[in-house]
Amino acid sequence: MTTFQQLKQNIGHTWENIAEGWDHLTRKASNAITRFTSSDPSVDISEEEHRELLNRNAGWGVMAAEVFDDDDRVVVRVEAPGLDAKAFDLQVIDDVLVIRGEKNIQREHTEGQYHVKECAYGRFERVIGLPDAVDPDQAKAEYKKGILRIDLPKTIPNRRKTIKVHVS
Repeated sequence: MTTFQQLKQNIGHTWENIAEGWDHLTRKASNAITRFTSSDPSVDISEEEHRELLNRNAGWGVMAAEVFDDDDRVVVRVEAPGLDAKAFDLQVIDDVLVIRGEKNIQREHTEGQYHVKECAYGRFERVIGLPDAVDPDQAKAEYKKGILRIDLPKTIPNRRKTIKVHVS
C-alpha cells in the first residue's frame, strides 16, 4: 500500500470517527439544547420555507435545567434570565414537561464613551423527560431571579423502603 493510499484511508477513518462522535453528542445533548426562532408575524412564508429557515438558523442556546425526584414530587428548575413570568407556556404531555416561551429583551446603556446595545428575541421550546407520572392539575410554577421552578406532585408517591439483607 502506498503512502497516499494509507493517508487516504486514515483520513476516511478519522472522518467516520468525527461523524460518529458528533452524532453521539447530538443525541446526548438533544434535551439540553433549545432552538430560538424568529417570531416576526409580519413575515409570510410557507411551511417548507419555514423548515428550511429553521435548518439554516444558528439560533441555538442552552437553557440549563435540573430535575429533582423525591418521594412525592418532581421539581424542575430552568435557567431563563431576563424574561417575564407571563412569557412561559408550560404543559405536561404524557411523560414530558414542555416549556415554551418568547424572549423579547432589549437593553441600551451608555457610560462615558461606551455605548452598549443588546437584544435577544425569539420563541423557544425545551422538552424535559419526567422520571415518574405526575398530576399536572396540581402543578405549581414560580419565576424568581431568572429561575423558573416547577413543582409537579406525583400521581402515586413512591415510598422508599429499606430492605435488610441477611448474609449467611
